[in-house]
Amino acid sequence: MDHIKAAIRTIPDYPKPGIMFRDVTTLLGDAGAFRAAVDAMVFPHAGKKIDKVAGIEARGFILGGAVAHQLSVGFVPVRKKGKLPHKTISQSYELEYGVDEVEIHVDAIRPGETVLIVDDLIATGGTAEAAVKLLRAAGAEVVGASFVIDLPDLGGARRLEARGVKATSLVAFEGE
Repeated sequence: MDHIKAAIRTIPDYPKPGIMFRDVTTLLGDAGAFRAAVDAMVFPHAGKKIDKVAGIEARGFILGGAVAHQLSVGFVPVRKKGKLPHKTISQSYELEYGVDEVEIHVDAIRPGETVLIVDDLIATGGTAEAAVKLLRAAGAEVVGASFVIDLPDLGGARRLEARGVKATSLVAFEGE
């Protein structure tokens, strides 16, 4: 995992002073690191019953699409409100200053389908928790959540696990 961690660029003081932004676009641009990350995200789930991968906007689309391809399953985009063209169901969640919503198409999940959530990073876990609630409301069984990066001090993985969803990540950056 050292190759994966080394491929992630850190940008200090972005988007505001004191934040160390972990930028996965450099990982995505490194063919070997990208392949290694996708393979590592797929490995724990290979051979398990997974019907769909749900990728959270936006980098989760890139990673989730690749993971879905490797698992030979369908892909569901979890989008911000107002981005999907067909009838949707939504789930709101709290931000630091306000509320946002994520949506999926009403026909994206059939009741009883097993779904793996994928995104680039888990911090506080608010968006991922909203995705879990949304997918469950659609009738899915959420079998796990996979991330490239965990910021464990912010508690997102623990937040998902409190909802009964095992969260795995490839690398962690402490103290963020």
